Amino acid sequence: MTAPAPSASDPPDPDGPVTVAWFHCFSGIAGDMALGALVDAGADLDEVRAICEQLPVGGWALEAETVLRSGIGATKIHVLAEPSTVVRTAAHITGMVEEARLPERVRRRALAAFDALAQAEGKLHRRPPEAVHFHEVGGTDAIIDIVGTCAALELLGVDEVQTSPVANGIGMIRAAHGLLPNPAPAVVELLAGVPSYSLDIPIELTTPTGAALVASLASDFGPMPPMVIERSGFGAGTAELGDRPNLTQVVIGTRAPSREPGQPVVLLEANVDDATGEQLAHAVASLLDAGAHDAWLTPIVMKKGRPAFVVSALADPALARQVGDVLAAETGSFGIRGTTFDRWPLDRRETQVEVEGYPVRIKVGAGRVKVEHDDAVRVARRLGRSLRDVRSMAEFAARESTELPAGVLPLHGVDGRHDHDHADGHGHTHGHDHDHDHGRGGHDTEPVRLHPDLPPDDAS
Repeated sequence: MTAPAPSASDPPDPDGPVTVAWFHCFSGIAGDMALGALVDAGADLDEVRAICEQLPVGGWALEAETVLRSGIGATKIHVLAEPSTVVRTAAHITGMVEEARLPERVRRRALAAFDALAQAEGKLHRRPPEAVHFHEVGGTDAIIDIVGTCAALELLGVDEVQTSPVANGIGMIRAAHGLLPNPAPAVVELLAGVPSYSLDIPIELTTPTGAALVASLASDFGPMPPMVIERSGFGAGTAELGDRPNLTQVVIGTRAPSREPGQPVVLLEANVDDATGEQLAHAVASLLDAGAHDAWLTPIVMKKGRPAFVVSALADPALARQVGDVLAAETGSFGIRGTTFDRWPLDRRETQVEVEGYPVRIKVGAGRVKVEHDDAVRVARRLGRSLRDVRSMAEFAARESTELPAGVLPLHGVDGRHDHDHADGHGHTHGHDHDHDHGRGGHDTEPVRLHPDLPPDDAS
């Protein structure tokens, strides 16, 4: 269901969501096709007409017709203008737009489109842009197409315009200057820097007005951007193309929120099929000592059905070489592989609580609390209690602490699962905690003695 369009008189909310219009120019784009697509998407034609009537030019009518192109329903725009021999200059048209009482964003967008045309024509004819004589693009129909498109964008509340790569035809076309190559020189000049391509179709698919709208209004080019789609429409061209619909599509929606850039990390891996369990465990510990954020083993089956393990380490890019050297040395692998990912670790802080007089470190962050595993093991052994009991007591003490935010939950569930910081298969890593504290990866190289009566680390 199409939502009601905002009024052209309503200014855009600078703190609100961004509305994006993406034009799919798979069969090119012209001024009337762009306007038709926007009307098809819900822009009110009467309001578009009312805005265009502010221009100091008469003798025209604006109509819309529902048509089919290759079986797809679309809107065909007709600008009916009285014949005229007037050839307007760029300065003349700029004056007309400035004189009209257009909504501010309509005025700015229309002036940008006409300025793009003037710059392109001026370069081609070796004349100052303001002195360029517009022929086809200076006609009443072209003026209404451009201003009408800008008006329709405003009626739909569009803040940003993007387009796909722009299709063009081939061969020759007839213009005011006689036969010209297709795409026209002005189109080629306007599309400089815009992704475009040619189809084997001897028809002018992209016109100077369409190219001017793309060049002046579009902020990005490529596939449809991430958005929550709210409406769409098709604007029809005149000719039937045979193998494809002669249409320009517009898709309008609210820009989808994007995740902020994460912390870059390098995932280093090696496949190992000739190491013992003791060697693999030592390799993981050595990777953590070398500064890896995390390290782990994954069982796999290699060629000839041999059981093996993937030894993985997640490291800061600055430590990738150092961690990679350790990975190669400790596994004996003839080579390692690496991939750069982003991760989004959650903020956390360390504090401590007491369990029957013994200190236990905890990590607090993101509304959760996690007991330091090694501390809980030491205290459990000292008290002769189960590890589960000590963790529960530490978590209870943490929740009762006034230093912790309300609603804090334990990072460990009752099943005692261990959290890690692993990369997923989609190029992202998940910010979990690790129970080791070694080296520059956030781990201490010396054992921490929490209580003089507790046994040292190697007792575990």
